[in-house]
Amino acid sequence: MSYQLAADLIVLAHFLWIVFLIFGAFIGRKYRTVKILHIAGLCFSLTIQVFGWYCPLTHLEVWFRQRHDPALFYKGSFLVYYAEKIVYLELSPGIIFVLTLILIGISVYLYSGKRNLWTSRNS
Repeated sequence: MSYQLAADLIVLAHFLWIVFLIFGAFIGRKYRTVKILHIAGLCFSLTIQVFGWYCPLTHLEVWFRQRHDPALFYKGSFLVYYAEKIVYLELSPGIIFVLTLILIGISVYLYSGKRNLWTSRNS
């Protein structure tokens, strides 16, 4: 397998992991194993942001890209690099952190079993 293909597959896996972190609570409400994986993934995501680390998938992708063509090497996080390329929007680590906290809050709400915020307890 070529290094370029391996790097592209890592990018795809990274993208799917991010989608899972965003929407996993909807599936995790029904399946316990998905819920555990989702919560662990959110905790890991929060941890790497608090300590300023990059996701291991980012390191792996960069490693493959360096092996394919050293000129393709970039320093920076997966999210910032690709978000900037796709929508010309640069996201600061602070914004990503806040969005992660919001996502965790939504997930906690969904996992708590509450169905509707707008109905009163008496109805």
